[in-house]
Amino acid sequence: MIVFTYPGQGSQKTGMGAEWLDHPSWELVTEAADLTGRDLNALLLEAGDEELTQTRNAQLATFLVSMVVFDAVQRTGVDAAAHAGHSLGEYSALTASGSLDFEDAVLLVSERGEAMQVCAETHEGTMAAILGLDDDLVESACHRVDDDVWVANFNAPGQVVIAGSPSGVEAASVVAKDIGAKRAMRLPVSGAFHTPFMEPARDRLRKAIDRTDFRAPDRPVYANVDALGHEDENDWPALLSSQLTSPVRWRQTLHQLEGAGFTTFVEVGPGAVLTGMAKRTVKDATVLTINAPTDIDKLLEHVSGQQTSATEALEGEHLFATERLVVSPCAGVFTPSNGDLTGQSINAGFLIGHVNDTEVRSPFAGELQGFLAVDGERVTSSQPIAWLRKANE
Repeated sequence: MIVFTYPGQGSQKTGMGAEWLDHPSWELVTEAADLTGRDLNALLLEAGDEELTQTRNAQLATFLVSMVVFDAVQRTGVDAAAHAGHSLGEYSALTASGSLDFEDAVLLVSERGEAMQVCAETHEGTMAAILGLDDDLVESACHRVDDDVWVANFNAPGQVVIAGSPSGVEAASVVAKDIGAKRAMRLPVSGAFHTPFMEPARDRLRKAIDRTDFRAPDRPVYANVDALGHEDENDWPALLSSQLTSPVRWRQTLHQLEGAGFTTFVEVGPGAVLTGMAKRTVKDATVLTINAPTDIDKLLEHVSGQQTSATEALEGEHLFATERLVVSPCAGVFTPSNGDLTGQSINAGFLIGHVNDTEVRSPFAGELQGFLAVDGERVTSSQPIAWLRKANE
């Protein structure tokens, strides 16, 4: 089984959107720019490291690239049986699973980034990675310091992040090295995320969460707070609120996924941090990273079980997948074409239906397997509308 994982803050880099600029999924960036009133093209294509490390920019940029990548994968018909995101990535996971509308998620992520940035600026804090020490010993190091310091991320075996006041993190780092840590590495962040220092940001974010509608995800989403898969939409307001001041239990999440039978971990978004964590934690897993459109071919090849010889020329995603999704071109109410079209062979350009007054036409030829949206359903931009099996070419 496949799980899609989504990275958090720290995976951003200059030019992170360049590979996707000419892809149809880039339309999500334009939509988000309209919602936020920000020049997001410049943020994803031109912003330097200093600008991107600001929390308000890093979070929105990372979320958007993850959503562009997910949308591109979704257009091929490949789906996951579960979703999980690290910290900020949890918002990507909820959006990909259908629990959050894209528009709502953009506004929530923007508010989260602003709230955490302000909180960090008014309450000095920092973070450090403790390498080569068991989880319980890292917790012990924090408890042995008479200062503000806590475990913030359980990332992978031998990789735990602590956070708190600069003096507390420094003192706990010294204790950790004294009891066997190989290294204590200060991280280039401006705040003590996932600790009680974020309580003011939590209060601000809670108001935005209360204004947001959640739906039941179409696949389980594994939460940072308890490392469990959740399918009830009513769970998420409290989980997202608690996440800001609670440690990210990523290692435990990976073990839960492994125990549930997941064997393929696909990182959807910029960077490869989660890919490395999955390799360290789930020894027999297949791990893939989708950073660029060409990476989708590797995923499709894996899904189809085909091996491409070294001399075979790749011509694109269509070589490895036979199923496709037709997605909505905009947000609105879906009305399907008249008649029962299930099982009907259609040509590229066939009219599937309408979203408001906008036509929904299939970009593929093939046999229509069924509709994924019902008559009168309100859909979002890029939400799957119909499923078809491509004709042999």
